[in-house]
Amino acid sequence: MSRTVFCKKYQKEMAGLDKPPYPGIKGQDVFDNVSKQAWQDWQAHQTMLINEKHLSLVDPEARKYLQGEMDKYFAGEDYDKAEGYVPPSE
Repeated sequence: MSRTVFCKKYQKEMAGLDKPPYPGIKGQDVFDNVSKQAWQDWQAHQTMLINEKHLSLVDPEARKYLQGEMDKYFAGEDYDKAEGYVPPSE
């Protein structure tokens, strides 16, 4: 049986991650409080930000920016979106 967490993004009990997504306190916080679905949604959004804003993950400022946006994303705050991005119509 998969583990569940109360997802701080979606505010309901959902399937949790199988392991922390990265080491340290922040990784443990995500593991304990973010659902697998919210993490996958964040990864897609993060990829869009990296591509649209031409971020380099070698740059410490870019990593700091993404960390801040991730915190806002999961907290339900207003987070950055790529300028001019139009999601594909279904």
